[in-house]
Amino acid sequence: MSNSKLRAFLAVARHGSFSAGARALGLSQPTLTTQVQALERQHNLELFHRRGRRIELTGVGRQLLPIAQQLLTLEAEASGLLRDSGTLSRGQLQLGAVGPFHVIEMVDAYRHAYPQIELSIRIGNSASVLADLENYVIDVGVLAGLHEDPAFHAVLYARHPVILFAHVGHPLAQHDCVRLDALQGQAMLRREQGSTTRAAFERVLEAREVSPRMLMEIGSREALREAVARGIGLGVVSEAEFVPGPQLKAIRIEGDPVHTETYLYCLAERRSSQVIDSFLAMLRGQPGGPLRG
Repeated sequence: MSNSKLRAFLAVARHGSFSAGARALGLSQPTLTTQVQALERQHNLELFHRRGRRIELTGVGRQLLPIAQQLLTLEAEASGLLRDSGTLSRGQLQLGAVGPFHVIEMVDAYRHAYPQIELSIRIGNSASVLADLENYVIDVGVLAGLHEDPAFHAVLYARHPVILFAHVGHPLAQHDCVRLDALQGQAMLRREQGSTTRAAFERVLEAREVSPRMLMEIGSREALREAVARGIGLGVVSEAEFVPGPQLKAIRIEGDPVHTETYLYCLAERRSSQVIDSFLAMLRGQPGGPLRG
């Protein structure tokens, strides 16, 4: 029995469909389906009941699930033991992040401390980073916000205030700091649903009963920055992610009522991995490193 077939079975079981499992593993759906079917044919049994687009684990599938999880965990531990090889004089550390902010400074610091460790970064959304952790594609994830899940070990890395930014010709750009209620009726732009910054900002607006005039939703930091630079409306961004420009003015919100948090994640079962521990320990010693372990 190959581990690739077990990994395919586990991905389908975890994600509830062949298509979602294939996306999590970075495979085509036909390839993943072939691997699961080969495992079923090899043992002359069914692991899933197919009910149209829905699937359910069979009795044998339910029994196999925890065993497959244990086997792949042991495989990862064995691989990590051999890879970490005592002195960290060689090896790999694979990182996942939702954006370049923070993760680049982390990588820069780590490569100076451990120049023999090969580093790589995968950029994706929060769901894909967590899936990559679950599937042992990456070792550490860098995400905004806390995701409560006992499968993951999380360390708070940094907390930053959310600030406004405006075109230099905007009336509010005359100020370095404004009260939150100054946004009442102001034309504003916002990020897409699922943005941590947007969610934190809108919670505070609702609590303070402040209602800006939301013009449009924009799906990336870069596009939002360009729209603000053209004077279309005000934007909000984590202070750590603000990129200055000649047409832009950063404006603090009095009292810093909104903030975002960046967390480092690894699988709880891999917390003792030497290379992961070296990464977390190194960052604790850096200015702006993890606030708590």
